[in-house]
Amino acid sequence: MKLATLNDGTRDGQLAVVSRDLKIAHIADGIAPTLQAALDDWAFIGPQLDELSRQLNEGRARRPFDFDPARCMAPLPRAYQWADGSAYVNHVELVRRARGAEMPASFWEDPLMYQGGSDDFLGPHDDIVLAREEWGIDFEAEVAVVTGDVPMGATPDEAHQQIRLLMLANDVSLRNLIPDELAKGFGFLQSKPATSFAPLAVTPDELGEAWRGGKLHLPLRSVWNGHLVGQPDAGVDMVFNFPQLVAHLAKTRNVRAGSIVGSGTVSNKDASRGYSCIAEKRCLEMIADGAASTPFMRFGDTIRIEMLDEKGKSIFGAIEQVVKRLEK
Repeated sequence: MKLATLNDGTRDGQLAVVSRDLKIAHIADGIAPTLQAALDDWAFIGPQLDELSRQLNEGRARRPFDFDPARCMAPLPRAYQWADGSAYVNHVELVRRARGAEMPASFWEDPLMYQGGSDDFLGPHDDIVLAREEWGIDFEAEVAVVTGDVPMGATPDEAHQQIRLLMLANDVSLRNLIPDELAKGFGFLQSKPATSFAPLAVTPDELGEAWRGGKLHLPLRSVWNGHLVGQPDAGVDMVFNFPQLVAHLAKTRNVRAGSIVGSGTVSNKDASRGYSCIAEKRCLEMIADGAASTPFMRFGDTIRIEMLDEKGKSIFGAIEQVVKRLEK
């Protein structure tokens, strides 16, 4: 099934079920008011939402209405946890090569992960509002999963059983703020503003054979200012799958229902597949030419992130955003 959160003027929005073709939707009133409420009691509420989804797709729902992605908030407008991995080690290797640094062998064996801000996510059509272009504004196209309750010390197989939903994310990064923050030894903070999510959260069964081995085997498309700049396959060159990422997070803590775990920037070794963030393009330029020539995003730039199925149909809906200057 496909789930969305509609903006009803409240912080957490209103849960809706959306048809597979993304044309119609139905409010999930009487089942669960919000997606977090559904996740908190998934064993009971999940089957009811699934039945509503079945009725909607079969034309038997009682009160369907036209689905408008512009009405959507992030599927989880705020979450108990947002932890972003870096599962595509090719991306990490490129970044380090570009600055002449060796990559520790452990990066191929132990996932990188940071804990981001989860109290304020952007919806799929919300503007990316920032104060300065000089901060180095970059998009990052990613896949993410939403978990149920994962106990501390869970194995990857156990973590796999608690993956409830998949989503697409734009993990906006401010590249020129990152070096000074990392130099402090405490990781990202100001360099990682609000993350954006595509309209729909999708259950794994909707993805068919594309969801296998704990990975989503489909291209992730990034269109910057109307130009397709990348379509790497999210299932290729993913060194750590989602069960491994979730288990990594749960090594020393319980992971509660509604936690979001990101893949990191989707990246393929095959450079002809393009890029999912500007930083990777700049790294390739630095390696080849000694200097980066592609600029970061400017005010007025647009970014569209989307994943299509084998028939060319949108799975999650699209992230479509404009970068705008903060007006005080």
